[in-house]
Amino acid sequence: MQPLILNEEQSLLRDSAVDFVAQRSPVARMRALRDAGEAIGFDPVVWKEMADLGWPGILIPEAYGGLGLGYAEMVVVLEELGCALAPEPFLGTVLLGANTLLLGGSEAQKQEVLPAVASGERFLALAHHEPGVRHQMYRVSTRAVANGEDFVLDGEKDLVLDGPAAEKIIVSARTSGAEGDRDGITLFLVEAGTPGLSRTNQHLIDTRGASLLNMSGVRLGASAVVGQVGHGADILDPVIDRALVGLSAEMLGGMRTAFEMTTSYLRDREQFGVKIGSFQALKHRAARMFVQVELARSTVMAAARAIDEGDKNIPEMASLAKGLLSASYVEIANEAVQMHGGIGMTDEHDIGFFLKRARSTELLFGDAVFHRNRWAALSGY
Repeated sequence: MQPLILNEEQSLLRDSAVDFVAQRSPVARMRALRDAGEAIGFDPVVWKEMADLGWPGILIPEAYGGLGLGYAEMVVVLEELGCALAPEPFLGTVLLGANTLLLGGSEAQKQEVLPAVASGERFLALAHHEPGVRHQMYRVSTRAVANGEDFVLDGEKDLVLDGPAAEKIIVSARTSGAEGDRDGITLFLVEAGTPGLSRTNQHLIDTRGASLLNMSGVRLGASAVVGQVGHGADILDPVIDRALVGLSAEMLGGMRTAFEMTTSYLRDREQFGVKIGSFQALKHRAARMFVQVELARSTVMAAARAIDEGDKNIPEMASLAKGLLSASYVEIANEAVQMHGGIGMTDEHDIGFFLKRARSTELLFGDAVFHRNRWAALSGY
């Protein structure tokens, strides 16, 4: 495996991301979007500026208008965006939507969709989660029934991440087998305005946009199938693993900023005539936070490099990263709020936004307990 350090190209990419976030995407922008009740949860203008820098196309091959880089580069950008809680739809459009087409789409689907994603002109979403299901990707009750050469979809999806802006949504539906079977799931590329498809938009606690989908008699042609009929899980499994690593990188950025905000507060805040950072108990807690951030960084970088190198243990590395980050981000955010004292409990202070993001991302695609169990099972324990 490659060394867990940045090379020259990755360092330049990080510096570019640091500058962009400082100038165009501070935490104050996220607050403004929340207060304005922005339906899609982000700013398309800023997304287009990110596309001009090539970020949505980092993972997309040059043949489809992207940069053709890897996850080692993707996580560098996602970490810096996580530092400022940037709400842009990398998760839904790139890590879930574009990745699904990259790993399983037809050449026609790739040619139609991926260049527009790389240029920042099209948003995607993946609708694989269903009401009442907790981290069980194969529990699909949405049905797709063959009708001549077409398929007719009926069912519901929830927690469609970045769904409010999506013009195309990849939907999982059962074409055979029983609910819970891995085999028999098929993926379909659906236009958001297709008759019979209705979308209810909402926001997660951290203001990330999400949607509920209801499908009643949605008719699709055979060209809408992504991959092979009945083998959608073969695409979903690696897509979710890659999304876990990308999300973990974003969480790492949030952890880092929460830690830095807290140590800055400890250096500045005075109590009983001395800086509270001189109190031994607070020093110990800050030291533990530092260790957690550095351990998380190594885990995320190792998982990203595993993907780029085609390591056979990608699922284990993905669950290791997400399990660790789910626990550590919440712990650091809790500590940060507590060590800020009363001001940390107010909406006026930014530290509370990191606690909300930590709580939201903790549960996405499985919490710490889920991924510890998954890692143990995959590792043969």
